[in-house]
Amino acid sequence: MSGRARREEAVDVVWSGDWVAERLGVALEGDGELHELLGLALRRNPKRAHLLVSNVLGKHVPQKPSVVYGAGYGLGERVRALLGAEEARRAVVLGYAETATGLGHAVADGLRDAPYLHSTRRPVAGVAQAGGFEEAHSHATSHLLLPEDPELLAGGAEASTLVLVDDEFSTGNTVLNTIRALHGTHPRERYVIVALVDMRSAGDRDRLTAFAAEIGARVDLVTRSSGTVALPQGVLERGQTLVADQEAEQAGRADEAVAGVAPAPVTRVALDWPAEVPDGGRHGFTPAHRAALEAALPGMAERIAGALDSDVRRVLVLGFEELMYAPLRLGTALEAAMGSGAEIRYSTTTRSPVLAVDDPGYAIRTRLVFPAHDDPADGPGDRYAYNVAGAGFDAVVVVVDSTADTPELHAPDGLLARLAAHTGQVLLAVVPSYTPTPVQEPAVLPEPLRGPDFSSYAPEDVGWLLQDLSDTELEAPTEEREEAIQSGGAHYAESLPVEYQPSAEYQALFAAALDASAARIARAVGTVTETVLAERGPRPVLVSLARAGTPVGVLMRHWARHRHGVDLPHYAISIVRGRGIDATALRWLAAHHDPADVVFVDGWTGKGAITRELAAAIEEFEASGGPGGSAGPAGFDPEIAVLADPGGCVRTYGTREDFLIPSACLNSTVSGLISRTVLRADLVGPDDFHGAKFYRELAGSDVSGDFLAAVAARFDDVADQVDAETKELLAADRAPTWEGWAAVERISEEYGIHDVNLVKPGVGETTRVLLRRVPWKILAKRGAGTDLTHIRLLAEQRGVPVEEVDDLPYSCVGLIHPRFTRGATGSDGKAVQGA
Repeated sequence: MSGRARREEAVDVVWSGDWVAERLGVALEGDGELHELLGLALRRNPKRAHLLVSNVLGKHVPQKPSVVYGAGYGLGERVRALLGAEEARRAVVLGYAETATGLGHAVADGLRDAPYLHSTRRPVAGVAQAGGFEEAHSHATSHLLLPEDPELLAGGAEASTLVLVDDEFSTGNTVLNTIRALHGTHPRERYVIVALVDMRSAGDRDRLTAFAAEIGARVDLVTRSSGTVALPQGVLERGQTLVADQEAEQAGRADEAVAGVAPAPVTRVALDWPAEVPDGGRHGFTPAHRAALEAALPGMAERIAGALDSDVRRVLVLGFEELMYAPLRLGTALEAAMGSGAEIRYSTTTRSPVLAVDDPGYAIRTRLVFPAHDDPADGPGDRYAYNVAGAGFDAVVVVVDSTADTPELHAPDGLLARLAAHTGQVLLAVVPSYTPTPVQEPAVLPEPLRGPDFSSYAPEDVGWLLQDLSDTELEAPTEEREEAIQSGGAHYAESLPVEYQPSAEYQALFAAALDASAARIARAVGTVTETVLAERGPRPVLVSLARAGTPVGVLMRHWARHRHGVDLPHYAISIVRGRGIDATALRWLAAHHDPADVVFVDGWTGKGAITRELAAAIEEFEASGGPGGSAGPAGFDPEIAVLADPGGCVRTYGTREDFLIPSACLNSTVSGLISRTVLRADLVGPDDFHGAKFYRELAGSDVSGDFLAAVAARFDDVADQVDAETKELLAADRAPTWEGWAAVERISEEYGIHDVNLVKPGVGETTRVLLRRVPWKILAKRGAGTDLTHIRLLAEQRGVPVEEVDDLPYSCVGLIHPRFTRGATGSDGKAVQGA
């Protein structure tokens, strides 16, 4: 018999508190519904060992969304009847993070017209704190009140009733602390406390009466059920011992996937969440927000249902810590959309560590452990999903806000991977995080794209701050494109070259080059990463310049994880020569990370044009007031970290040698199948990311993963060299010399070109000229060896002369055909004026 069948068989005969009650002598006494509402579990907590586990809250125990929502909504209707329709309309509802955020929201819905706010443990930059309080028995105590409208909690003689909602009313300390703190600054005449269960002792009941008299206000209590918890002498110590014994017995026993079943695929589903609706009540949620959400819910539920496999029947909608209401309402809408043929359940992840015991008489049967994925203010740590593993769900719909859609969520040990081992399908639905912003700032910025939906890189390796233009026809023949660019009829970023399809001979050349240079690249990757960690650590945010910088950013991320166990955030951003950097992407970065932690990453330097472009673009962005317009500069550092700096343009690099980096040999097929970036006014609006294409059709030729694997395989071999070279570099004078720029200016004049943009120095830039521009000549340093084998092959294929020269600071230089028209020749390399 399956675990699921055993549980369903036991539901009616075993109370989910028996295990704790029998071992610790804990007794739950109260009205007839109490045992249906609550079970018992244990946790490692120095203040309270037992945990009352609600069966209708939707936190630890998956439950029908309609049951969870109905429990809160029904309490709200009772409060409305207590206050009367007029006073209910003026009331303000306050819920508690994290467990009661969804319950409080449902209570507010039951009042019908009341605005809602919940406390939060997530500080939000730029939002003023209107209050705060402590939760006495919690493992994480600080609650913040961050309303967008500072008048929401205002008191005074005409102040509305404040309705405070928590899942349980045990001692009353948390709620009374809140009322005392708010009453001191915003006094009012009436408070209503709402909870699913009232579990106070007789002494605590008397204390509430005395408290109301003390502050001179009326305090009412509305609960669904009531009772008491009888705790024998010494129960805390015995509970801690029992937890320790169980944990020792379970040590080394990891949550395992269903035997013989491959991990489920993870698919994003676009919700089209209404832009005007906040993700929850962290900053306030008004009746107008409620109406807009109600109108949008059926369509969002249909999109989720449409993304589920056709044979899915048992579905869990899994929310995220404080984000309880949005997934709850998506769950109720999914119940309606899928009908009686489906079984929908709802629960959320939590910060609270609880012991799991696979016994029918225990409320927490299984737990999944995964790292925090929303950059919490109190630092990294474990998070939990209870009663999900082994529950027989055909699919899990994970609902998070965009702040929590991070590399940690997508990591091999992250929440999505843990869930994928226990279900047949995982859908990820992201609700845009709402942050009150100045009017100049768009309320909702685009979200990063990730593989496998965009690029062949793993989703945790890079978030692309780009928009997907895969369905737009952007390619133009190379000669036609070159003529338009040089005539001034078009900018190079307004179109794409036709992707180069390498011959078998060229692919073999790439493989040989990779094998020969993997250790050299690994050494440069390690050196630049260690330099960045030493000077910008301990947790820099890597932002690669798409697309040449992106393979380097991914490798730097792999090095940091391999050598230090650190998962560095990594994003790819567009910068366009002559047009600057993607300001919308910078605003996104500033909203999600400290700009001072951002390190820009590129593959190599040529003459330093992009280095200068980035410096100018960041200076312009900061001078404009950064992400907030008039709010002051953001603090981005324009310095670039590169793998190779043959041009002497930067101070953070892995090497200054000009050698073959195999990722320069190919285009998209070594860069996650992503095109170069596109910036065109009819495609990219002022608040859009720049665009790019995902060439899914080239998957058969994709060597992006091969490139990463070959280099990473040499990390251990070069570790000692990296340590020595990093030490030398950190002590050396690494000031840019700009000798490459001087050489380019000299070549431009010597060959009569008079345009430095048509001179592309270095192996990488020369390769680009041969792959996607119209090359005129290749200058090769006399005696350059195998680093130029692929250059000579490409030049031969395109009929481009290679000229051996002395006194060249690079291994080679590619010259784009100057003043190009399709009738131009310039075959002698000098007759430019007549071309």
